Amino acid sequence: MTGSRIVLTRRALLTGAASAAGLALTGCTERLPPTYGNVLRMSDNLSYVAHRLLIPRHALAKEYGRGDVTSFPAIGTTNPADPAGESFSKTLGPEFSRLMHGDFADYRLQIDGHVARPGSYSLADLKRFAPRTQITKHTCEEGWSAIGEWTGTPLARVLVACGALPGARFVNFHTFDDWDDSIDMVDALHPQTILAWGMNGRDLPLGHGAPLRLRVETQLGYKSLKFLQRMTVTQEFFDPAPEKQATFSGGWAWYAGI
Repeated sequence: MTGSRIVLTRRALLTGAASAAGLALTGCTERLPPTYGNVLRMSDNLSYVAHRLLIPRHALAKEYGRGDVTSFPAIGTTNPADPAGESFSKTLGPEFSRLMHGDFADYRLQIDGHVARPGSYSLADLKRFAPRTQITKHTCEEGWSAIGEWTGTPLARVLVACGALPGARFVNFHTFDDWDDSIDMVDALHPQTILAWGMNGRDLPLGHGAPLRLRVETQLGYKSLKFLQRMTVTQEFFDPAPEKQATFSGGWAWYAGI
């Protein structure tokens, strides 16, 4: 982490693990996130509560062997450095361009909010954590699927390192391609939820969200945000401006569990 070495002492791990356990036990039916779109979205909370009550919190999505890996299109990706892109940010676009042309050597994932140790993590910092590699199916809301191998840092480990505080309920993600979304702590602490920096044995390619993307294997593909720029831990639900984001204003759900 910028300004200090990442050192996870036994005491820090035990404290963090206790905090994580408390976070995982937060009641899922208390202060449910709002729904979006038309009246059909009223079923969102029913799906959310049913999944949380009926599916074990750490139940794993199916994992595959290397022989099952398929071609994997980078559909819907716009280079955040491209001024002609629909999601180009006048603030973040030039910054992403600078980082990209430096092979992301200066990249930092900013982490703030309801944490004891806010700061920033380089790719090298994140790779110092014990990594996880998983071969999973990406199920797109548009009807296609593909199987890929992802390598990255379990998000739960990062939440322990930055000291997520008791009462934290959501993790919000902000991206270089001007996107915002969030997941709850159940998914954030899931063992297959990772900050991925590798794909199919290589560095994560630009088309799939380099240098760092979220992988939420228990939800539909649009929750696995690309081009991560900042992460904020919160106690309250963050409304990602549905009038700005076609996903929500078009009627898609905030929770897309599968």
